[in-house]
Order: sequence, then C-alpha cells, then structure tokens
Amino acid sequence: MTPVASTLSQLRLDDHAAWSGRLDSFTVDQVRQVLDDASGRYTLDKLAALVSPAAEPWLEEMARLAEQLTARRFGRTIQLYAPLYISNACINSCRYCGFNRTHHSPRTRLSIDQAIADADILAAEGFRNILLVSGEDPSFVTVDYLCDLAARLRPRFSTITAEIYPLLQKQYATIARAGIDGVTLYQESYDRPTYARWHPAGPKSDYDARLDAPDRFASASMRRLGLGVLLGLGDWRIETLALAEHANYLARRYWQAQVSFSFPRIRPAPEVAEQYDHLVSDRQLVQMMLALRLCFADAGIVLSTRESPGFRDALARICVTSMSAGSRTNPGGYSGRPDSTEQFAVHDARTPAEVAAMIRSAGRDPVWKDWDAAFTAPATPAPATHV
Repeated sequence: MTPVASTLSQLRLDDHAAWSGRLDSFTVDQVRQVLDDASGRYTLDKLAALVSPAAEPWLEEMARLAEQLTARRFGRTIQLYAPLYISNACINSCRYCGFNRTHHSPRTRLSIDQAIADADILAAEGFRNILLVSGEDPSFVTVDYLCDLAARLRPRFSTITAEIYPLLQKQYATIARAGIDGVTLYQESYDRPTYARWHPAGPKSDYDARLDAPDRFASASMRRLGLGVLLGLGDWRIETLALAEHANYLARRYWQAQVSFSFPRIRPAPEVAEQYDHLVSDRQLVQMMLALRLCFADAGIVLSTRESPGFRDALARICVTSMSAGSRTNPGGYSGRPDSTEQFAVHDARTPAEVAAMIRSAGRDPVWKDWDAAFTAPATPAPATHV
C-alpha cells in the first residue's frame, strides 16, 4: 500500500456512520474556538469542525477570516487562465461525463496546428496561463504530442498546465522538461464504493492507480499540483476531509510545489441523465472553500466557469486565487467547431474582458501572467574581471 493510500486507510473515512456521528457532535462553541486560530495551518480536527453542521452559523465570520488570510498570502490578485481541450475521445465509461466512451456523440482530436489555432485566440485575448485538457486518449494524446504542443505554446504562454490521464513518473518528467509546469488530477471521489459506482470500466476504474498519480507528477518536479473531487458523487464533508489529507501529505512531502484545490460541481453533460444523491448547494460549497482556505493558507483556490456569474462574483471577493474565463469545453471550441462535443455545459459564459472587469470591480487585480521561466533558469555566470 502506498503512503497516501495508507494515510487515508488509517482514517477509516469509509466508515460513514462513524464520521457522520463525529461531524454531528461538534458544537457551535467548539467551532468558535477553532476560529480563534487564524494561523491558516491544517489539522484534521480543525477542518472537521469547520465543515461540520455546527459551523453553518459561522459562515460570515469564516468568510471574513478567509478574506484576510487570502489577502495576506496572495495580495489582492486573481489569476486568469483558460482551458484548451485537445481531444474528447476517451476509453473510460465515467457515468457523469460527456466524453463517456459508450456515447454516440462525435469525437474530435486536434492536430498540433489546430490546437495552436485555438491557443492563438486565447493569447490574443490576453491569456498567458493555459490548461491543456483531454479525455483519456493515450493513442493520440501521447507524451510526444504533449511535448511538441508545449514547445509550440511556450513562446505564447508563461504557464502551461495539463489536466490529462495519469502518466508514469518518467513520462511526467519528460513533459515537465518540455515546458509543462503543473498537473491537475481529480480523484473524483475518495470513497472506494462511490468511486467504483461512477467509474465502471476503463483504466480510470482503477482507484489506486489514480490516487497515486499526484505522487508521480510531484516527484517529477511539477511546480503546480492540482487536486479536487467531483462534487455531487459522495458526501461532501467526508470527501473534503480525504481531499485535505491528500493535500497535506503532498504539501509536506513536496514542499517546493504549490498545491491548489478545485471545486467542480456536477453540471449537465451530453447524453448524461444520471440522478445524483449528494448534490452540493451554494452554501455548502462556500463552507467547503472557506474551511480549506482557513486550513491551507498557501494553497491556490480555483473556481471555474462551471459556476454561475453571481456565485463567482461573490467568491472573488473572499478566497479565490485563480479563475477561468471565456471557457469552451470542447476541442476546437474557440475556433467555433459546431461538430465537437463538450464535456459539460459552462455556466458563466462571460468574455475574458468581462470577467477581468468584474475582478477589478471586486477590488482585485486580474493577473494574466504570474510566472516566467527565467525565475528558475540557471544563473548566468558574471563575466570575469581582471585587476
């Protein structure tokens, strides 16, 4: 058993009755005592109190503290990024996803030149931070493809991250050398029975292989480590505890990298008609985000266009450090390909300029570029001097 799997196993988070009882046992006074600790440091007990039902009356105070902590660590800035979908072909059968291999929708794979055409549109809008997204399509989205694409993108973008299928450690190291700075990979659910229910076939049905992937990309010297769960599949409180334990493990072991949290909620998707037992309300999502901020002061908090404009506007003032804008969730979407199937329906359809204006109206500065490869380039030796 790998270290992270062992850590989660010891917590017995699969014992829902025990954990639900523990979460329900917190009192309002206990939550108040936890809020006296404004350090931004994580303990499991602290997070459990903050996601408990007893914390619900304290959301306003949690928001005030989260805003202060975010401003101290990140300033009043929000980074903007855009996803670039390169393939919606997939060999998995995730029951919630528009890319499910059993669906009959047309599949689109972008050549390098086609991907660059979409990327040029994003660069013209001001983006310098791009996220490459693909279904699990290893026969097309190969390591060589990713390296070639990264080489073409690097002159246009200061930060390139990838949200793709799990790779081997040496493959992550290869794409890192090619210019990909970080990887985002959602476990979707940390609860094994829930995971098995929603991932019935394909490589993604292997829970442990997915759980171990962040270790592999972190050990390949990726600077940005993105984690998350798909909200709606399992009990959000217990999923938050497991997500936090995973993040804490990575942050302690790979301290040079930054861990970030994303909060994808289930959205309508083509050919998907599932019923979800654990849909997360706006108020519950806010509680989750605030609790993680108060326990992970240095973590990125990412909010995508899955959420509504009003919801994103409100959270921009509190704890968010990164936002997507003007997103298309289908390959070739920025070039206007009508035959390309989207992964899910975007909720916030505002243009990048409109999102940037909203960020400024919230008293924050939109940041299109926050990194330069020169920051980590080897120092140039000073010229020799002769006396």
